[in-house]
Amino acid sequence: MENYIVSARKYRPTTFESVVGQRALTTTLKNAIATGKLAHAYLFCGPRGVGKTTCARIFAKTINCMSPTADGEACNQCESCTAFNEQRSYNIHELDAASNNSVDDIRQLVEQVRIPPQIGKYKVYIIDEVHMLSASAFNAFLKTLEEPPRHAIFILATTEKHKILPTILSRCQIYDFNRINVDDTVAHLAYVASKEGITAEPEALNVIALKADGGMRDALSIFDQVVSFTGGHISYKSVIENLNVLDYEYYFRLTDHFLANQVGDALLLLNDVLNKGFDASHFVTGLSSHFRDLLVSKDPATLALLEVGASIRERYQAQAQKCPLPFLYRAMKLCNDCDLNYRASKNKRLLVELTLIQVAQLTAEGDDVSGGRSPKQSIKPIFSQPAAAQQPQAATAMPQAQATTNAAPARPQPAQQAPAAQAAPASPQSQQPFGSQAAMRPTPTAVLMAQGKEEKKIPVMKMSGLGVSIKHPRIDEEKKQTSETIAQQNTQPEEDFIFNEKDVNYYWQEYAGRLPQEQTALAKRMQVIRLAMLDAVTFEAVVENEIAAKEFTDLIPTLQGYLRKRLKNSKATMTVRVSAPTEKVRAYSRVEKFQLMAQKNNALLQLKDEFGLELY
Repeated sequence: MENYIVSARKYRPTTFESVVGQRALTTTLKNAIATGKLAHAYLFCGPRGVGKTTCARIFAKTINCMSPTADGEACNQCESCTAFNEQRSYNIHELDAASNNSVDDIRQLVEQVRIPPQIGKYKVYIIDEVHMLSASAFNAFLKTLEEPPRHAIFILATTEKHKILPTILSRCQIYDFNRINVDDTVAHLAYVASKEGITAEPEALNVIALKADGGMRDALSIFDQVVSFTGGHISYKSVIENLNVLDYEYYFRLTDHFLANQVGDALLLLNDVLNKGFDASHFVTGLSSHFRDLLVSKDPATLALLEVGASIRERYQAQAQKCPLPFLYRAMKLCNDCDLNYRASKNKRLLVELTLIQVAQLTAEGDDVSGGRSPKQSIKPIFSQPAAAQQPQAATAMPQAQATTNAAPARPQPAQQAPAAQAAPASPQSQQPFGSQAAMRPTPTAVLMAQGKEEKKIPVMKMSGLGVSIKHPRIDEEKKQTSETIAQQNTQPEEDFIFNEKDVNYYWQEYAGRLPQEQTALAKRMQVIRLAMLDAVTFEAVVENEIAAKEFTDLIPTLQGYLRKRLKNSKATMTVRVSAPTEKVRAYSRVEKFQLMAQKNNALLQLKDEFGLELY
């Protein structure tokens, strides 16, 4: 059995001309080879699967070709090209920096650089995924990269250029590879399919190209996967089924429901999509992309931005003519808001359903979609009853409302009527059905209106303002009295609380503890002062000198206000006094405290001498 080779390797480009989607870069490299203006270091950067390593290999083979063609390509016939094609060339060295990223690996590479090539002019060193090198390995590589031997050329390839040191970037010629567009990918996939004898629909190849997201290697890998699934005939439905991609048909049908204001059908279609295993986030993202494609399909000038197959392009053009521009603008805005809020939402399905409801109601009658403002986040009634079912209800409700209105003036106060209403049984007339003679009996109000007299208008009063309940009159009356008592208490001024010296000193220390760090000196000074009560509401602070007295006197409004609030007494008054010469106001030390205690009890001195104690 012959060994199978995947399409990404089997159809890997071998010449600059066969490279897909990088025309500008390949032309630059060919011109540099033709003029002999080769740099000693190149940096190829770009997304995965766009041809960085492939172009590096083609470049290495071409500069060593002994007889290049007139258009700057390798001849593929000389010894150097043959050795390269058979993977036995000693002039090309590839290093995977992802697994060889240490300083020792770079040192071995530097030692090999000194050896000149046996065949050809240059030795090319291709370092793939160079951003994986460690910082020390980069530093060890700097000198050699800046001034290599004349026969050495370095080609660095990476997908993350921002991770490379600026000192490395400044020593290289940088080539940025672009993502391969959908048309180029589809053309190359059609070429591979023709070589392999596989039939493929253009729409199916277009879906594969969109799924690859600009990477040719990914596109060829998906192509092989679909070929294995279909057995050689690639159709649009088979690709949709195999790749688990939402069909365009869902979005076309959903847009038709939106234009017809069919909210229920839109929700059912969403349920069908979710039941098939698709993620609601991908569904919303695809819906916003669908609206974008409809927008670019309305104008022939922007139709080139539509990257779909020919048959689907016609459907987009047909549906775009049905969609007003304001509808598309607002629908895109609503879908984008849903996409932004999807991750933070706890009920994700409800978020998507609300978005579909709002989009479907953009085309409802009476909705102004001609303005340029953002769509209002509002939802109109969705499910309405048929008109035939609503008419009997309306006809029944009108006489009942009239009867209630006419009976209102003759009704006594609820508090007096409640016991009687509970005790008296219902009269036969009150039990007659609507439409009987008793129900059609004219009311006093109707008689007055028939006689041409003006009816006296009764002011409307809310039941909440009466404070009376038919079921529980006593309880409501007690609640009303309690609320009135509380309101009277709130209007009276608060009574001053009684406080003592302990309370004053507690809140004094509390104020000192809340002072900011910039006022640490004042806080420490307040902590050693103890306030003394002069009378029931007056207290004084005794300080050591006039400077401290002036400082605390200036603080009296602030301190006094704080203490009044904490003591809940509006008459609390603070005074400041300088201490007398014989008066001690500072805090006692430990030795002074012991001396005062010893004056009162001489036994403490004997205890100290007996045990040989010392004070610190």
